[in-house]
Amino acid sequence: MIVRRTLLVAATAVVAAVTMTSPAGARPRGAAAGSTRRKALHLAPAREQVAALRRGAVSSRDLVEEYLEHHSRVNPGLNAVVTLDAEGARAAADKADRHLAETGKTLGPLHGLPLTVKDALETRGMRTTCGSPGLADHVPDRDADAVARLRAAGAVIIGKTNVPTMCQDIQTSNPLFGTTKNPYAADRTAGGSSGGPAAAVAAGLTSLEVGSDLAGSLRLPAAYCGVYALRTSFGIVPTRGHIPRPPDWLTSSDMLTLGPLARTPEDLELLLDVLVGPAPDEAAAWQINLPAPRHSRLGDYRIGLWQDDPYCHVDKDTRALLDTVADLVRSAGATIDDATRPVDLADSDTLFQRLMYATASATADDAGFAADVEAAAKIPADDPSGLFLHSRTMRHRDWMLANEEREKLRGHWARYFETHDVLITPAAPTAAVADQTSTPVPKRHITVDGEKRPYFAQTTWLNMTSHVKLPAVVLPAGKTADGLPLGIQIVGPYLADRTVIDVAKHLARLLPEPVRPPAHPAR
Repeated sequence: MIVRRTLLVAATAVVAAVTMTSPAGARPRGAAAGSTRRKALHLAPAREQVAALRRGAVSSRDLVEEYLEHHSRVNPGLNAVVTLDAEGARAAADKADRHLAETGKTLGPLHGLPLTVKDALETRGMRTTCGSPGLADHVPDRDADAVARLRAAGAVIIGKTNVPTMCQDIQTSNPLFGTTKNPYAADRTAGGSSGGPAAAVAAGLTSLEVGSDLAGSLRLPAAYCGVYALRTSFGIVPTRGHIPRPPDWLTSSDMLTLGPLARTPEDLELLLDVLVGPAPDEAAAWQINLPAPRHSRLGDYRIGLWQDDPYCHVDKDTRALLDTVADLVRSAGATIDDATRPVDLADSDTLFQRLMYATASATADDAGFAADVEAAAKIPADDPSGLFLHSRTMRHRDWMLANEEREKLRGHWARYFETHDVLITPAAPTAAVADQTSTPVPKRHITVDGEKRPYFAQTTWLNMTSHVKLPAVVLPAGKTADGLPLGIQIVGPYLADRTVIDVAKHLARLLPEPVRPPAHPAR
């Protein structure tokens, strides 16, 4: 029987508290490496950890114990991992070690690698709540398709990471587990909805994570926590088993994607290769073969640059970062176009909001949706205050018209990418903003160079890709004067996921001061 440790906090608590000592059944550290004590691996890139596991420099069991020890020291002050399955992880690690010893072969590309999983992805035998009191006791008997791929690749699932309730916020807090802190500054948000996953990656509680992204939910936390993230091209990673679609639903949003979080761009690619593929019931008929990067040298790329926009101004630190990135790219010989715009940011964002509110209505209960319909009928069609309710309750014909507008917008992007290979934009208007979990959402705001801006302006730059199915990487490219990470976004054509990762690799090598995750996160 699996014994689980679950980190629980009250609704008003900020940080989970847990005490871990050397667990029963734990083996001496470094056993696989003989009597010589080896260097700690948990902060190494995932590729290095997998290589060490493959060649026998460390056993999966010993690496699990190393992670559990790190969790005991770091997670209480961070509250990124909210459910920990220590005994299940040990059992899976022992199985991986036996398999390698008996066959000389690995279980897959992630053989024996300890990983956490976002609490929005159903995980067999492990409580999956999506931060909702109504799912506090939900223990799925089936993995989400993406989680099943992690296991098939040999990963060892050690726990679940925190999310806002039903993934419906861009900072991470919920009544079950409380608030996840930003690893760089305890008073700043980790972002959301993948705030727990991003903070866990940054703090070395896991080397990889799978986040979900509808309205920047994967990329905003990556930018705020100083790690890498890839919003994959829509449709290349199956999303069945992702909550807030209710447990056992087979369908998902027409805008949701799943993608990797990592501490290096190379590790994004490692996890991308594991996740990509048709849904299981379609795999008999077709496969996905993502094209190689468009170029091998940064100097050969044609790069668009969009540094600021009146619709969503960025602060001086972010503008300065984009100037620095432009100089680096030019110095590498790449072609820069900072004048051409693929779309109008305001028009694109309005369409995004309409489609997002429409797709989110699927999980409303009958009474709630009826009340929305009644309320929407009282608001004139041309009243901007009715955007939410009119979009949420639109008729199917209206949705089809909006979808046609989306397809035309996709055509604008496709034409842009005939003459440009990628587009570089801000990831967010500022570095991580102050935590506002105690403030009701309608009263929240952000400040950009002294000017109050809408709370959800944090994701405007990210939203430009969400409804048009494009891949986008967020990478940490600089820091503010007080040490907060600053991120940029690299957008590419549909299915050019390897291209945006490749550009991120080149840029990471050029950055004068790469953003490094803190070994000891802020408390």
